Amino acid sequence: MASTSSPLTLPVLPLDGEVVLPGMVVPLDLSDSEVRAAVEAAQAAARSTPGKPRVLLVPRIDGTYANTGVLGTVEQVGRLADGDPGALIRGRERVRIGAGTTGPGAALWVEGTSVDETVPEPLPGQIAELVKEYKALATAWLRKRGAWQVVDRVQAIDDVPALADNSGYSPFLTTEQKIELLETTDPVARLKLATQHLRDHLAEQDVAESIAKDVQEGVDKQQREFLLRRQLEAVRKELRELNGEQEGEESDDYRTRVEAADLPEKVREAALKEVDKLERSSDQSPEGSWIRTWLDTVLEMPWNERTEDAYDIRGAQAVLDAEHAGLEDVKERITEYLAVRKRRDDRGLGVVGGRRGGAVLALVGPPGVGKTSLGESVAHAMGRKFVRVALGGVRDEAEIRGHRRTYVGALPGRIVRAIKEAGSMNPVVLLDEIDKVGSDFRGDPAAALLEVLDPAQNHTFRDHYLEVELDLSDVVFLATANVLEAIPEALADRMEIVRLDGYTEDEKVVIARDHLLPRQLERAGLDKDEVTIDEGALRKLAGEYTREAGVRTLERSVARLLRKVAAQHELGERELPFTVRDEDLRDLIGRPHHVPESAQDPAERRTSVPGVATGLAVTGAGGDVLYVEASLADPETGAAGLTLTGQLGDVMKESAQIALSFLRSHGAELELPVADLKDRGVHIHFPAGAVPKDGPSAGITMTTALASLLSGRLVRTDVAMTGEVSLTGRVLPIGGVKQKLLAAHRAGVTTVIIPKRNEPDLDDVPAEVLDKLDVHAVTDVRQVLELALAPATNGAAPEVPVAA
Repeated sequence: MASTSSPLTLPVLPLDGEVVLPGMVVPLDLSDSEVRAAVEAAQAAARSTPGKPRVLLVPRIDGTYANTGVLGTVEQVGRLADGDPGALIRGRERVRIGAGTTGPGAALWVEGTSVDETVPEPLPGQIAELVKEYKALATAWLRKRGAWQVVDRVQAIDDVPALADNSGYSPFLTTEQKIELLETTDPVARLKLATQHLRDHLAEQDVAESIAKDVQEGVDKQQREFLLRRQLEAVRKELRELNGEQEGEESDDYRTRVEAADLPEKVREAALKEVDKLERSSDQSPEGSWIRTWLDTVLEMPWNERTEDAYDIRGAQAVLDAEHAGLEDVKERITEYLAVRKRRDDRGLGVVGGRRGGAVLALVGPPGVGKTSLGESVAHAMGRKFVRVALGGVRDEAEIRGHRRTYVGALPGRIVRAIKEAGSMNPVVLLDEIDKVGSDFRGDPAAALLEVLDPAQNHTFRDHYLEVELDLSDVVFLATANVLEAIPEALADRMEIVRLDGYTEDEKVVIARDHLLPRQLERAGLDKDEVTIDEGALRKLAGEYTREAGVRTLERSVARLLRKVAAQHELGERELPFTVRDEDLRDLIGRPHHVPESAQDPAERRTSVPGVATGLAVTGAGGDVLYVEASLADPETGAAGLTLTGQLGDVMKESAQIALSFLRSHGAELELPVADLKDRGVHIHFPAGAVPKDGPSAGITMTTALASLLSGRLVRTDVAMTGEVSLTGRVLPIGGVKQKLLAAHRAGVTTVIIPKRNEPDLDDVPAEVLDKLDVHAVTDVRQVLELALAPATNGAAPEVPVAA
């Protein structure tokens, strides 16, 4: 066991991040103020006592001193190897630190007690084995480092404390481990601790050497494999030359394929770089598979393939007219585009500023009006390739821009795939259902489309998979959408909007006769001479069996009619040829589903009671007729206030409040019994309650319904209206006039009231529709009431309907 002896008074020499054990000789830099102060204090004290100057070497970690230090003697003061002043200090023995005291100089003086570390002689057998083990481990470690001259010195140490403290020279020990050795005063325990540290370090070295050996063997194997494959390629080349084969006949020779391909310069450079990587990689490397797939994609792209536009403007117009009835706006736009292309080509202006003369059109309209099929007709008229890209439900940005090549299963985006499928750099690309694009954690595809559809940017479009510039400036993009508001504003700004508001009844009859009937006859297995449908039957199908902006339901009705005739013929119930007339429709496909309100019995019409008015609205399926019903509650119920039903949005609810406020403030002027509005609850309902409704255009319709309710005067059956109302009774403009007038025409309405400021929109309405409608443009609600309300009968007091 270690014991303590006589007290000592020594100046403290702090060691930051270092530990000195007894027996160690270390040089210290005297340029450090604390080291210099301790050495000078020791020298001053040594002048009055014999012997060398003595200091107390104490480790200091984060400003905290250890409990144990080492008595050191200043062996020599001079200059270090770098020329700075220094002192050579030898560690002598452990000192347990006590209280602080005073002494000469600027150093910190403390009292300490030296620790007795004597070990009894001779050494017991267990301690001798420990000494032997430590020397063997130290010798093994020193030999690995090539320090042969140190091995003999370690073997010559027989003193247990000195042997344990000799581990202080080990560079692999941390500061904490050295402090632990310093504070362990029992020499045997300290030697055990040093032996364990040395054993752990040698085990770590063995593991590191094993890993390095495995890595080196793997590298040697790869180098050997690379060399053998190079030799194999050389042998194959010699065999091809002996057999008279051309090197280019090998399917895997990508370099030859790239050099022979007609590629843009930058694409060729990128492809050759990838070929270099492929030649350096092994067949088992996954990178080789990625590079081959990328090279195949690049080589399959039609980089310099372009179809010549058909500049027969009249011929293109004839193709569009033959394949689609109506849709004059789109036909005119395509004709203008071809005319401008022709003039640019004649003047050598095919490419201006690196950009060609593509087009980006957005066809917006209700379902079934022919937006998708129009794209194919445009390509046919222009003499270009056609490819369709379905965007409905796409939520991943990589679907547009492609995946990074490092991903497993990476593919280029849909735009690049469409170009490759078309085999031309100037096809007509139909972006179908662009308003159905969504977004989630994988990105926003609509944002990725911004560059694709921007004529100022798409000549340098860069797909994430290809990572080379792709010129899309010569592509004609046709985007289709049902609802313009569902397209992000920034994306809609990059496209030229062309609205398709639906067909008139006459256009539907022409489409059914020239397009739908021949197609469905073929699908039903009938010849055109076997079954014919006269124009009256087609008109009744379009007007009473269907009510839509497009012609999809009309085509299904024609198909159902032909199937019924074919089935009756097969059953022997009907002889062919057969002509279907309007009176045959009920027996073949049942009764009509959409009989106009004006054709019904007067007592069965919705407007047969006061408080019901006919409005016009725009939905995702085109224009539609919207009825407004109003009633007053029984005064005895005490249920005052306004009740609104029918899934109305905030804007429509506010329009109802405005209509009610206008009638309350102007009731006397309009000769309405507004006293009923004070104490009785008002209920306004929009039928089809499961369908959400919003917008300001039902303002005058609600005002008319309330005025009809209060006056007892019926709203004319043949009148429909649309317009926003203000608190002063002004009729403000709205949108969708064309679609609303087409809906009124389909519903059998003959008189339509619209805002005065919407009169310019009548230019878009087909002439045959305007000829059958009596359109009144008004500026004030009073004019609406004069036109819409039927005269009072017999001058009797009105009977106001009461809601229980």
